[in-house]
Amino acid sequence: MQKVLVTGANGQLGRELAEHAPEVELLALGRDALDIADPNATLERIAALAPDVVINAAAYTAVDRAESEPERARQVNAAGAGHLARACASLGVRMLHVSTDFVFDGQAGTPYDPSAATNPLGVYGASKLDGEKAVRECLPRALIVRTGWVYSRFGGNFVKTMLRLMGERDTLRVVGDQVGTPTWAAGLARALWDFAARPELHGTYHWSDAGVCSWYDFAVAIAEEGLARGLLTRPVTVAPIPASDYPTPARRPAYSVLDKGATWADLGRPGVHWREQLRRMLDEYKEHHIE
Repeated sequence: MQKVLVTGANGQLGRELAEHAPEVELLALGRDALDIADPNATLERIAALAPDVVINAAAYTAVDRAESEPERARQVNAAGAGHLARACASLGVRMLHVSTDFVFDGQAGTPYDPSAATNPLGVYGASKLDGEKAVRECLPRALIVRTGWVYSRFGGNFVKTMLRLMGERDTLRVVGDQVGTPTWAAGLARALWDFAARPELHGTYHWSDAGVCSWYDFAVAIAEEGLARGLLTRPVTVAPIPASDYPTPARRPAYSVLDKGATWADLGRPGVHWREQLRRMLDEYKEHHIE
């Protein structure tokens, strides 16, 4: 049986990876058990556990806070990814690494191909791009999966924040001129498990759900689907605003739609539209209501 180590096990993706694990020997470690920012501890831990595959879901994901904590972001996203890759390289372990759409600047008008030029706008994106580079340098046959707009019934994310605010307010103003594609972490987890079962695949891939929307569109869908499931008790008005009306410490790409064509072809299945995935997540959230 394949032995698979998942880092970042306490995050929303890490928890979905555990939830949807196939028949493998799963080693799911949070930061308390494996801090990838520590190179010696990382090497010792990987050597002791001797996994066949490592899925790196550990990341510093506080996009705005990264602007004031750049070193913390780099310790995990850049240096940490490199430490893990070097350990895997020295021990002959295959590595799958999760990255982000924030490596792009959002100036494109068509979906970003995995080979498209990168140009991150802030510390978070730059740290993740440096992590990609470190992984490629150490492990030329590593598999890197970029994603974006990730949400889950676990942890904190846009969907759960919207549900909370919609329960408190009659009207919400949400940015309407930033466009991308939501990604249900459960679907991403299943894709990563598919990749883990395909050792011949390597290089850079993109994964999100199918379709395109703005944050405003996403919020409207959350309001409608939440009301339909009794997660909200009344309709909520959602109004679109320009990003300039909602300034944040970190600049965000105006367009971060990823081209998933190669991923869908190599995995042998198309993606599911983001709205259908949202419905599935909300059904799970209603049943489990996990924080």
